[in-house]
Amino acid sequence: MEFFYRCSLCQRRYTIVPELTLCPECSALQLPDQPLHGILEVELEGTVGSELDIFDLLPVERSYFPPAPVGDTPLWEPLNLRSQLGFEKLYIKDDGSNPTSSFKDRASYLVSAFAKKCGIEEIALASTGNAGSSMAGIGAAAGQKITLFLPKTAPIAKLVQALQYGARVYRVDGSYDQAFQISLEYSRRKGGMNRNTAYNPMTLEGKKTVSLELFKTLGRAPDSVFVAVGDGCILSGVYKGFRDLKQLGFISEIPKVIGVQAENSAAIYRALRTGEFTPEATSTVADSICVDVPSNGLHALTQIQTFNGELMTVSDEEILAAQARLSASTGLFTEPAGAAAFAGFLKAAPGLDRQQTIVVLTTGNGLKDSQSAQRGIHMPQELISSLSDIL
Repeated sequence: MEFFYRCSLCQRRYTIVPELTLCPECSALQLPDQPLHGILEVELEGTVGSELDIFDLLPVERSYFPPAPVGDTPLWEPLNLRSQLGFEKLYIKDDGSNPTSSFKDRASYLVSAFAKKCGIEEIALASTGNAGSSMAGIGAAAGQKITLFLPKTAPIAKLVQALQYGARVYRVDGSYDQAFQISLEYSRRKGGMNRNTAYNPMTLEGKKTVSLELFKTLGRAPDSVFVAVGDGCILSGVYKGFRDLKQLGFISEIPKVIGVQAENSAAIYRALRTGEFTPEATSTVADSICVDVPSNGLHALTQIQTFNGELMTVSDEEILAAQARLSASTGLFTEPAGAAAFAGFLKAAPGLDRQQTIVVLTTGNGLKDSQSAQRGIHMPQELISSLSDIL
């Protein structure tokens, strides 16, 4: 199998080298407060056998990956929800069971391997929390130096997690977008590899593995997939995996992907309707999908339009209610961003075909942001001293 980069805008082809992150031609047209121009995707050429080996479809050899059990996450069959909602083929893909309890491990795993192959020892990035703690954990397994820039709003649990893994952490007095720019400047001055989502092509490529796993587990592609959307990278990664499967002849059609954004952080949803990205300060309980300017917005929007996908929004109240319902009916406690995908499914359910195979992606463990989860439940206030107090 041969691999190369291709620009998602102009379609130019490039050799894969660590210093190339965006298309030089298209990124020169970058405007302030707009999604990244010239996103690069990893393309593959060649054939594979009838048995799918995920590592055969990745541009870094297996020997470079760190000793961490990333991927092969459980595909839950939520019997209670199936019975309550009438969807007999509903599945929950639990990526909160990855080593650092986040979907972002899929991207960090490949970025780490790519850095090792290229002899690069330091990786820097900006993050709302999950990508940072993920890269810190995977970097710890690989023996790499990780430098993080987190906005001041990042949940404490994710900050503590990154520090436990030994990362060097800088807290930014501003938004994720400000942290993103500072991290880019850091990499330009200090060298090393920058893992920023969408900016590093390996982040999209690593995230495609979730689609490959769904195909392997189900024996076919699902009909529909619900995924939470912030900057649009996971959504594009999901599409990339299915596109590779179609290119190699494993599937004949791309599944319908339904992206779910928080109402208060819905730049891609707005752009789908207006045709342009307008900067807007955001705030949502789902911190992992809270971005002012979605770095992968242009590319994600193109995927949605090309493959007949959909985008929808849910309120913070719907997210918290969905989080509590998923926990209480299945035993799966996901963070608010993961619950956003489930909230989207619940909202869309009346109009869906109940015979379809539907997968909801949950992207992080709920303990990563237990403070937000408390808003969706009733905390007991009274203390008891004996059983007679409640009988």
